[in-house]
Amino acid sequence: MNFALPRRDEITFWEKIKIATVPYILKINFAIKSIKMKSRLATTNDIHQVLALQKLNIFANLSEAEREDGFVTTPFTYAQIREIIGLKGLFVTEMEGEIIAYVFAGSWKYFSQWKIFKVMVASFPKLIFDGKRINTQNTFQYGPICIKKNFRGNGILQSLFEKMRLEMLKKYPISITFINKENKRSIFAHTQKLHWNIIDEFEFNDNTYVTLGFDMKNSVL
Repeated sequence: MNFALPRRDEITFWEKIKIATVPYILKINFAIKSIKMKSRLATTNDIHQVLALQKLNIFANLSEAEREDGFVTTPFTYAQIREIIGLKGLFVTEMEGEIIAYVFAGSWKYFSQWKIFKVMVASFPKLIFDGKRINTQNTFQYGPICIKKNFRGNGILQSLFEKMRLEMLKKYPISITFINKENKRSIFAHTQKLHWNIIDEFEFNDNTYVTLGFDMKNSVL
């Protein structure tokens, strides 16, 4: 029995087909995985995984090139994470038992243990957002938010944010956050994907930060 070998042009054609379909296969695989993803309030059982994800993305642990993909500025200890969980202010995205994203949200009283937030709050008397004067009673601090690198850009940001938004809307009409001006990826994600508004700018420890505001009535989905 004779078998004809494929011609070179046939191999090239099928290689092109394979290359062209790879992105769609990856999207289908991710869609299947997405079904297994769940955004929820964190529990104390999540603390060690949150700390591990934080360690991979904290500014001090990243090279200059790595920081271009985004970073988190504020480090949290085990005790601080346990405290915010007790206040129902930590939200996570879980997939098959792995924490792949987290976001903090809390009162200014909680965040006052870090000096940078005191600097932010000091500027509130001059700030107006959406026609409302900013104060510590009608706002809360959102962030940091952190998503595992290989899961970014797939809608997890919006899904996790929406879970947080619905919970925090019960208490606050406005959310406030800050982003290091060098963290261009995060600024883009928040202003373009979540539609936050830059309302101020301030200096702290030789770094420039932008302050952003968000109307909690607005869904991001």
